[in-house]
Amino acid sequence: MTAPVKAKDATYSLLRFDELSGWEDDDHQEALSVFLETCGDMNGAEWTALCALATTQPSARTFFEIFFRPVMVEDGSPAMFTGYFEPELSGSLQPTARFRYPLYRKPPEADGLWLTRREIEETGALHNRGLEICWVDNPVDVFFLQIQGSGRVRLTNGNVIRVGYGGANGQPYRSVGEELVRRGVYQPHQVSAQVIRNWVQRNPTDGTELLRHNPSFVFFRKLRDLAPDRGPLGAMNRSITTLRTIAVDPLYTPLGAPVWIEKEGKDPMTRLMVAQDTGSAIKGAQRADIFFGSGDDAGRVAGRIRDPGRLVMLLPIQIAFELVPEGAG
Repeated sequence: MTAPVKAKDATYSLLRFDELSGWEDDDHQEALSVFLETCGDMNGAEWTALCALATTQPSARTFFEIFFRPVMVEDGSPAMFTGYFEPELSGSLQPTARFRYPLYRKPPEADGLWLTRREIEETGALHNRGLEICWVDNPVDVFFLQIQGSGRVRLTNGNVIRVGYGGANGQPYRSVGEELVRRGVYQPHQVSAQVIRNWVQRNPTDGTELLRHNPSFVFFRKLRDLAPDRGPLGAMNRSITTLRTIAVDPLYTPLGAPVWIEKEGKDPMTRLMVAQDTGSAIKGAQRADIFFGSGDDAGRVAGRIRDPGRLVMLLPIQIAFELVPEGAG
């Protein structure tokens, strides 16, 4: 394997496993099972060899401690953990007086940088083109589904369809929560997805304008052959796992890599996760989004998470030493 390219302006350091707070108390076997979900899709001889070994069901803690090394990468920005989930919306396969807000497939011309959210909505660029997957009953739900990237839609006949990320308009993501703080409506510690949802619904005109503050617009695709008990598909096109999958910035953390997290805050969390997803708001070496599962309860928990801490990659030994030669970390 060629030497991995270090991210610009990032610093890398080697840690020991006994420097990972709570390492010995985790369920390493569960983490290994999640690692196996996606390790076969990783590139590089080192990853391929370790994935093959993992399929033999070794002692999980020993497997990680012998063949990996903890590597911490920092880019000068403080660590921040947030949470995400798979929403469940109410919807219909046909538009009605109640269900009138569509989820769209990506139009063929929306490659690269395309229209902003405002332009899409004001010009009707997607209307009546046969791009609708289904219709739901709340435009705020559509907005948050775009942020989450995937979800379930329970239809009027009781059936459920699942939708996943199908592309985007190439515009940058801007946080509407941060915009409410900037306007002085809320303090940072007060902002959550539910708070934003309630404010938009109380202020429909200003709420529409607030949502348009985020020019990013996400398209969807209908997911077929995905069992109801499986998590949604992440960026690696594999099902993700509640409280074992995180979304990361792949500029710093390779997708599929095990990542040890030490989340602080009201409900501290130390556990071995797997980097199986990405997100438009997840930028930076010490930035991670924790997947909390599906449904409203998961959404309420995920929406409250905004905590400091640190995350540490576990990399195959050879890759770790190419990034941080022994004695340099």
